[in-house]
Amino acid sequence: MRSLGKRLITIVPTLIGVVIVTFLLTRVLPGDTAAYFAGPMASQESIEEIRVSLGLDRPLYEQFVHYIGDLAQGDLGQSLSTGQPVLTEILTRLPASAELTLLGLLFAMVVAIPLGILAAVRQGSIVDHLCRVLTTAGVSLPVFFTGLLFVYLFYYVLNWAPAPFGRIDIFATPPQHITGFYLIDSLITGNFEAFRASFAQIWLPAVTLGIFALAPIARMTRASMIAALSSEFVRTARAGGLSPRKTIITYAFRNAMLPVVTTLGMVFSFLLGANVLVEKVFAWPGIGSFAVEALLVSDFAPVQGFVLTMAILYVVLNLLIDLLYGVIDPRVRIEA
Repeated sequence: MRSLGKRLITIVPTLIGVVIVTFLLTRVLPGDTAAYFAGPMASQESIEEIRVSLGLDRPLYEQFVHYIGDLAQGDLGQSLSTGQPVLTEILTRLPASAELTLLGLLFAMVVAIPLGILAAVRQGSIVDHLCRVLTTAGVSLPVFFTGLLFVYLFYYVLNWAPAPFGRIDIFATPPQHITGFYLIDSLITGNFEAFRASFAQIWLPAVTLGIFALAPIARMTRASMIAALSSEFVRTARAGGLSPRKTIITYAFRNAMLPVVTTLGMVFSFLLGANVLVEKVFAWPGIGSFAVEALLVSDFAPVQGFVLTMAILYVVLNLLIDLLYGVIDPRVRIEA
């Protein structure tokens, strides 16, 4: 508990820095919020009135103090583009982004971890070469290009996927809201028609994200397994007559898990930002596309809310990874 308290204390300066940097960056971005929302035909007087109503005429430090005061009350501001509170928009859209990211990460893990293990066990084989090709392609291809390619191939050419518009088919009814994850809510309520319709929409963007995440996970798994397989305790286990399966899974892979878990945390954090492009390609109603649309119209509050939400998720995820280290390897917990 003491180590947990120390980690929680270190989170506070990080979040303070994120708030300050985000506030300053949004204020130096090109574009005039008041002029945009006043319209191209608005007079200078109308623009000034909007600027005053938004508080943009105040000195920068006054705007910052006002922003901090609102944050202390849990108020992330009002979105000028949608007219809704930013917190409401984020809470509404976050499950869509989280569901897409988690499914993409799950796909990447299912493919990358066994592939990395096989590539380490059979170095120089076809599996090893396939692992290198896939990891190189995953790193080299931009995620938006992969998404557009998949839309053209699976929707336009093969007709295996529905039109890339939203989380569920327009003719289907969304499941009852429980967790906000359509797939889980559909299974909980037994609405298998909604499950089929939502899975049909999500599998292609999830695979797009998964291919992007596959490369670092497979590379780290392969490298960690090679190091573990060449260690003394694995050679001792083999000499003791243990089966290859038990030696690889029970001994080698368990000791190779720490760097793999670290990579999974980094990849998940990166996917939360990378899914912005995937959301735009597939018209996915997540917080990434919401932040991009707000940024294009110089709507500061949603951008600040998005960055702060991502920062909180990132530090919480790193905290969970630190705790998971102690579960995987008790020596880490003892040293802490």
